[in-house]
Amino acid sequence: MVRTASTMLALGTTAPDFQLPDVVSGQTISLATFADKQALLVMFICKHCPFVKHIQGELVQLGKDYVGEEIGIVAISANDASSYPDDAPNSLKAMANELGFTFPLCYDETQETAKAYTAACTPDFFLFDANQSLVYRGQLDDSRPGNDRPVNGKDLRAAIDAVLAGQSIPSDQKPSIGCNIKWKPGNEPTYFSH
Repeated sequence: MVRTASTMLALGTTAPDFQLPDVVSGQTISLATFADKQALLVMFICKHCPFVKHIQGELVQLGKDYVGEEIGIVAISANDASSYPDDAPNSLKAMANELGFTFPLCYDETQETAKAYTAACTPDFFLFDANQSLVYRGQLDDSRPGNDRPVNGKDLRAAIDAVLAGQSIPSDQKPSIGCNIKWKPGNEPTYFSH
């Protein structure tokens, strides 16, 4: 597994729009889906990555804890399913159902949405405010597979709580670490390097 850090997209960046199918419902999800929310969390995840498996319980809990709050949450998988069949839509649907995700899990077949967000790894998190301006990007918490630190989502939860309370979020943010997104041959973005 290649340990890859997030690109740390510039704070203040406007959320790129997307039109992606939810692997569970089949509905098209876009920025407009969350237009009435105070915040939007976009998470790039996949099924096979050990970094995502390490935190998947916390992702489920995060979704449950913020149901009814003024935050939209969407997970996106952009991995090349032809090379990584575990990350194909049917497999992702099984994962979402098995874990009980309370948020849509979308499949980015063209990988254009991942590129628009400069997503580099799984997991990669992007939190936007009511103006769809980026206020947090980086890690869930300090836990990584094998480092014995608790998976509690403290960094991301603190940012979510701050944006929902109308408070500013410190700009000193730690990048997420995970497996690199599995780009289709010849589709690797210019911002990504091994």
